[in-house]
Amino acid sequence: MAKKKNSWLAAPFGVWMAFFTLIPLGVVVYFALTDSAGAFTFDNLLGIGQHAGTLLRSIWLGAIATVLCLILGYPVAYSISRAKGVSQQTMVMLIMLPQWMNFLLRTYAWMTLLENNGLINKFLGLIGIGPLSMINTSGAVVLGMVYNFLPFMILPLYSVMTKIDKHTIEAAQDLGANGLNVFRRVILPLSVPGIITGITMVFVPAVSTFVISKLLGGGKDMLIGDLIEMLFAGTAVNYNVGSALSLVLMILIVVCMAVMNKFDDGEETGALIA
Repeated sequence: MAKKKNSWLAAPFGVWMAFFTLIPLGVVVYFALTDSAGAFTFDNLLGIGQHAGTLLRSIWLGAIATVLCLILGYPVAYSISRAKGVSQQTMVMLIMLPQWMNFLLRTYAWMTLLENNGLINKFLGLIGIGPLSMINTSGAVVLGMVYNFLPFMILPLYSVMTKIDKHTIEAAQDLGANGLNVFRRVILPLSVPGIITGITMVFVPAVSTFVISKLLGGGKDMLIGDLIEMLFAGTAVNYNVGSALSLVLMILIVVCMAVMNKFDDGEETGALIA
């Protein structure tokens, strides 16, 4: 009875979801399945094949950025989780500090650093190297992704690792496990939920980004986010094709999240059985 009495408290959330999630999603589906005259058609979806290279490039660069974030973020997250008191709080603040600056400004800062006359090339020139062509490359795009999305990998990992009881690690060491075995048999399995969450939180925005690829990639290698942005607000406006691409991208992201969640459930079940 109490649950029914308090169910009205969820009404604001329901209104929010309706106006800012369900209705916009319905509009996207409508435009994706209609032509410019409003007639029902599958041509928009069937024509996406010509953009398959752009979609695959987006997935590839997003996957590279995600793997790099995991490689860089895992040891950082573990170090933070093992720190004590003020040191841990300070390290977390340092991870969060860049996020307080506007996303666009952070990307512009990397443009200044990577350009041919930028600070990095000037420094390399002092030691007789360069100038190197770093801006407007796929490497610059991946670098921008890693820099902007790395905290989204570190924080979930840190949140999970900080809950690992140090006595569990000490018990494994007392049983004769060396550092590698402790990591492989204790720390890594217990941190899988954080890995899954981090991969999802990095891969999803990395695949769909368009600001990073436009500013650091110079538009040479267009990603799916750039293409969708161009179809909605660029020089080749086509709401129907843009909606179809957006719908396919949403489905791809939902599938990836479902797979990762399924994998996460399997890992937890396996851990309990072990």
